[in-house]
Amino acid sequence: MNTPLQKLMNCIDHIALRSSLVALAAALLSGCVTATVQEVRERATGINASDAVVVLGRRSRPSNDETEIDFINCVAENLDNKVITVFTEAEFVDATFPWFEPRTAPVSANELPALLEEPLLAKQLEQLGLRYVVWIQGQTKRVSQAGSMTCGVSPGGGGCFGFLTWENDASYEASIWDTQEQRTAGRISSDAAGTSYMPALVVPIPIIARVQQNACTSLSNQLEGFILN
Repeated sequence: MNTPLQKLMNCIDHIALRSSLVALAAALLSGCVTATVQEVRERATGINASDAVVVLGRRSRPSNDETEIDFINCVAENLDNKVITVFTEAEFVDATFPWFEPRTAPVSANELPALLEEPLLAKQLEQLGLRYVVWIQGQTKRVSQAGSMTCGVSPGGGGCFGFLTWENDASYEASIWDTQEQRTAGRISSDAAGTSYMPALVVPIPIIARVQQNACTSLSNQLEGFILN
């Protein structure tokens, strides 16, 4: 079985073989990440210039089950472009008060249909020009860690010595609700896993795997293609 240090060297060697020294330098600043995206389409989609989309995340009690707001914002920012208009979660929550306030917001995609059929809310969504609600559930979690590091200060100086490694897993699923058809258009899942490293010989050098960022980019790209069909 490969040790964490061997995994790091294999990652750097793999990137070095595939690309230039510039990519190798990037590898020294970020860990290795693998990402997969899966799509299930239930019906055709499309969007007009007057239509809008909102990206929402799970808000639950207790709060440690919530989808991270920075991930929701990342997907919304990546999806918002000249073709697709996207409401931020904050804008949407304010415009539809009180249905999506933290205390009353749905905690799963299964609760969306009944809520969106509320006459007053449906009228408000029509006024907003909202066509699709993208509901995201999931989190990024640390699944393992290993190694040790010791730091100290002495009259002759100080520093840290050791080697740390940890693995993060990002798993998210987006349900796309078509407000015009009053049906779910499909689902997209994005999973990413990566290993980060922190070797230290006097000065710690973090080599971070951008797991959540990779999951966000993959999901955003797939969502754009899904909505535009």
